[in-house]
Amino acid sequence: MTTATYQVKGMTCGHCVNSVSTEISGITGVRDVQVDLASGQVTVTSEAPLDPAAVRAAVDEAGYDLVNA
Repeated sequence: MTTATYQVKGMTCGHCVNSVSTEISGITGVRDVQVDLASGQVTVTSEAPLDPAAVRAAVDEAGYDLVNA
């Protein structure tokens, strides 16, 4: 297992957290997603390192901006 933390911009409420969590959870190999709304940090646990483009696409699909990948 591997863990990575990403910075997501634009989340303001619980619905935002749910949207981002749902989209990232859809990436193959993802086992857990923890979102800290206050800081905008998203911690993802997966079977192997994730493709940054896949994470960016998931965050974009949720309607938010990935600051770092």
